[in-house]
Amino acid sequence: MRDGVERDPSREFAALAEAVERTGGSAAALRNPRIASLVVHQNRVLGLNALPGLTMDAEPLPDGIRAHVEVAPGTVLPDPVHLCFGVLPKEGVQRILATFRIGEGASAQFWAHCAFPNAERVQHLMEASIEVGGGARMAYTEVHYHGPYGGTEVLPKAVIRVHKGGQYVSEFKLVQGRVGLLSLDYVVHLGEGAVAELVAKVHGKGEDRIFLREALHLEGPYARGLVKSRIVLQDRAQAEFTGEAVGIGPYSRGHIDCTEILWGAEARASAVPKLLVVDERAKLTHEAAIGSIDRKELETLMARGLTEEEAVATVVRGLLR
Repeated sequence: MRDGVERDPSREFAALAEAVERTGGSAAALRNPRIASLVVHQNRVLGLNALPGLTMDAEPLPDGIRAHVEVAPGTVLPDPVHLCFGVLPKEGVQRILATFRIGEGASAQFWAHCAFPNAERVQHLMEASIEVGGGARMAYTEVHYHGPYGGTEVLPKAVIRVHKGGQYVSEFKLVQGRVGLLSLDYVVHLGEGAVAELVAKVHGKGEDRIFLREALHLEGPYARGLVKSRIVLQDRAQAEFTGEAVGIGPYSRGHIDCTEILWGAEARASAVPKLLVVDERAKLTHEAAIGSIDRKELETLMARGLTEEEAVATVVRGLLR
C-alpha cells in the first residue's frame, strides 16, 4: 500500500472508472468488450481492448507508457474509442508517449479521460504525434479531473499532421476541481483542403496557473483552421493564452477566438494572437475578449431566485458547456 491506495489492479480499475464517471464519461464502456478501450494507471496497463481495423499497443516505461494507436485505411469505427489515463496516489509521475495514425479514408472518435482525484504532487506529461491520412477524420475529446487540492501539473504537447482533405477536431476540457498547473502546447500542420478545429475549456480557481498555446500551420491550398478557447478564472488564478496561425497555402483560412472571464479582483488573464501571412491570398483573423461576468446578467438570474454564487455558477456553466 502507498499513499493509502492498494496496488490491486481490479481496485485501481474500479477507482479510475469512478473518476471517469465524475468527468461525465461512461465507466461501463471501459468494461464493454464491444467497445475499444485502453486503461492505464501510472505505468501499468489495466485494460486494453482493440477491435477489427483498430490496432492498439502499450509498452510500459519506468514512469509511464509508450502507446501506439492505428486505424486501418477505410475503417469507420461506429463507437468512440475510450482512453483512460490516471494516477491514484497523492504523488507520482505519469509520462505518456503516444502516436496516433488514422489511415486514408478512415474515421475515428476518441474520448480520453485523465483522472488524478487525490493529487497533491502529481505530474502528467503527454507527448503525442498524430497523423490523419488523406480524406480521413479524427475527433479527440479529452476531459480532465484533478481533484480539489491543486497539486497536479499537466504538460501535454502534440504535433498533428492532417493530409489532403482530412479533418481533425479536438476538445480539451478541465472544468471540475482544481487545475494546478496546466501548460498545453499543440501545433497542427494542415495540407491541401484539410480542416482542423481546436477547442479548449478551462476553469481556474485558487492559485491555478494556465498556459495554452495552440498553433495552426495552414500549409496547403484551401486549408482551414479554427482555434477557440474559453477560460474562466476565479480567486487568484492566472491564465496566458497564445493563439497562432500561419497562412502558407493560397486561399487558406485561419481564425483565433479567445474569451477569458475573470471573477475575482486578483485573477489575471492575457491573450496573445500571432498571425503570419506568407501567401497574400491567405486570410487570417482573430478576436479576443477579457472581462468580468456581466453584472446585469447576474442580477437577472438573482431576480429569478438564485443566490449570487448560484448565478455565477450558471453563467460559468453556460460559457463552458
